[in-house]
Amino acid sequence: MVNCSLFRDWHPVLEAEELPPETVRSIRLLGWDLVLWRSRDRISAWVDRCPHRSVKLSGGTVRNNSLVCPYHGLQFDETGRCVEVPGCPDWRPPPQLAISGYATAVRYGLIWVSLQPEAEASQIPEFPEWEDSQYRKFLCGKYRVRSSGLRVMENFLDVSHFPFVHEGFLGDRTRPEVEPYEVNLDERGISLNNVRIWQPDPDGTGIGAKVTYNYHLSQPLVASFEKLSPSGRLTIFFAICPLDIENSLGWMWISMNYGEDIPEAELREFQDTVVRQDIPIVESQQPKQLPLDLSMEVHLPCDRSSIRYRQWLKQRGVRFGVVSNDSPSPKVWEKGLGDDDFKTP
Repeated sequence: MVNCSLFRDWHPVLEAEELPPETVRSIRLLGWDLVLWRSRDRISAWVDRCPHRSVKLSGGTVRNNSLVCPYHGLQFDETGRCVEVPGCPDWRPPPQLAISGYATAVRYGLIWVSLQPEAEASQIPEFPEWEDSQYRKFLCGKYRVRSSGLRVMENFLDVSHFPFVHEGFLGDRTRPEVEPYEVNLDERGISLNNVRIWQPDPDGTGIGAKVTYNYHLSQPLVASFEKLSPSGRLTIFFAICPLDIENSLGWMWISMNYGEDIPEAELREFQDTVVRQDIPIVESQQPKQLPLDLSMEVHLPCDRSSIRYRQWLKQRGVRFGVVSNDSPSPKVWEKGLGDDDFKTP
């Protein structure tokens, strides 16, 4: 397994209700084809390959808490050990006729997988509003984007595009200014604080206001923000599944402590509309993988969040879904930015 922080992280791969007991699904994560299957009490994630003749196990079935290969009927129990070979009923399968599994967990209505057997479920990023009854919550997605998940996440952190990509919803191009904001990095991850911008319809209520965003990322492909407006507090918990280096899926949990009279279908359509506006923009970015070399693109004073995000990814050793430029190119410094904005924290 590649030594990259994304391979140690947890990633959502499927909504839990899409994998009822006794079912099998084929999924893709970080360029790996996996089989995801559920017995009565357990969800297992394995490489989608039978060790006998390399057939995809995702074409198989579940029987007696075992996954049955569709080719020769070999049965593998929840530990990955082969427990039955129908063609040789008196033969004892050797230890190498087994499959190693990866860590799985169910949180927030999603199935999460880490490509590390020893990963702990407690490492899944926190969604504090999940247990808070004061918040109304609903899940949006899954959203498919033909781009690196890291490009998708960087777009999520960028509010300066709101007046142009989301005009009439989250921004107004006659009032595009983004006030200076704070970017902090510590052992908990990246935080963006006091990101303020005018929005004509910040929450689907149709009432314009200046709002404040506060973001937090505890791992590169899972982030959350709170948006404070005159209506109340809205949060989004955004989790991305990196299918491969140029394709990703995303889910968004919306929680809000106001707007009880607004139908959920209307709120969901608002969020879907915003995401549908983002997707073609992100998919048009070239390269589709995120550049970590800051000299490969020109940066603006309001890009502090994306600059720090790219620096953080480099610190963490992320090499999946990113591109670097080995040949030197001149840096272009915009007025208002100093060298300190580009130094590794």
